[in-house]
Amino acid sequence: MYINNITEKHYLEAVRLSEYAFQRKLPNDEVDERIQHMKKNHQIIGVLDEEKLIAKLHFLPLQVYINRKKVNMGGVAGVATYPEYRRKGLVKGMLTHILEKMKAEGYLVSMLYPFSVPFYREYGWELFANRLTVSMKKSDLKFQGESCGRIRRFSNTMPVSDLNVIYEQYAKGFTGMLVRSVDWWKNRLKDTHVAMFSDDANEPRGYMTYTVKEKKMKVEEFVALDSQARRGLWNYICQHDSMIEDLEMIVDEREPLLFSLHEPRVKLEITPYFMTRIVDVEAFLKEVSFNQNGTQEQLILQVSDDYAPWNNQTLQLKGGQVSVLKASGMNQNRANTIQLSINALSAILFGYKRPLELMEIGQITGDEESIRAFEEMVPREKPFFYDFF
Repeated sequence: MYINNITEKHYLEAVRLSEYAFQRKLPNDEVDERIQHMKKNHQIIGVLDEEKLIAKLHFLPLQVYINRKKVNMGGVAGVATYPEYRRKGLVKGMLTHILEKMKAEGYLVSMLYPFSVPFYREYGWELFANRLTVSMKKSDLKFQGESCGRIRRFSNTMPVSDLNVIYEQYAKGFTGMLVRSVDWWKNRLKDTHVAMFSDDANEPRGYMTYTVKEKKMKVEEFVALDSQARRGLWNYICQHDSMIEDLEMIVDEREPLLFSLHEPRVKLEITPYFMTRIVDVEAFLKEVSFNQNGTQEQLILQVSDDYAPWNNQTLQLKGGQVSVLKASGMNQNRANTIQLSINALSAILFGYKRPLELMEIGQITGDEESIRAFEEMVPREKPFFYDFF
């Protein structure tokens, strides 16, 4: 048995393995479509036993926005093993293989949706984004006054280029949002409606994707670039008051709309959602715009990473610049030194947790003065993620 790239002759086996592991049977007429999608968008890493596919992992070469810039992100999905081959280290081997591949090919970060948070935490992935589901009743649909602009509704031919203009401006305001291709958009918009708001100058300023079924509206994305777009999209939702009894929305936790509701005490459910891990610590740190008004002249980070040993480094932060002091040195007793795992560093730099928060639960150690200085240096990023893979 060996780990390697899987050729197209094993793609049907990969589909069948996913069906078995995730207990979701694809209709026959969708199997070929799924295989074609894999050929175009996935690289499959797998394990063969006498030419039979027994374990596999899907790698998606993607990009995300970090510090308003696009960086390479390796998506991981479809990790599965047949039960008779489990607990033999196959998944560990595939994850180690894919980390080495990403490092060699210049990927700074990796993301995945976990079937188990503890499982992927062991390999260095950490939570970075929550999913907020807002549930309302028909009685909550109260108009908010006129907005200067207009709404256009789409169900078949979608204005992908206009939607992407809005999305890119919105996504750059967060850490971790996916850079979407045209094909990604087309897949995202299947079986959905789109409402797009344009201002008086006919400039697209907001959109929402949604479905209406059995007296319930589900808003999968709500993206507004300004108050007029926000009000226009909300009023459009309210225009469905004769059609629906329930409204469900997926929004960012800080979405201002929620505060502006006539009755803000609606049902809010926050669930930890996607996970990330830094693949290349030194390269990623150089993408971070550290604040230079810290209380100390320099800080030293000692990073531990069990599955990407190149990240076991001692790094100096000084004047907003990053430099490697030593390839290892986790046991060195240095002044102004902070010790933390790849998990903690990923959560901090994506904005999911702050250094002082993690100090309180023992996931970052060092003298308190240094950790407080690190708190001042780390920019206050806003993580969010709308997509799924």
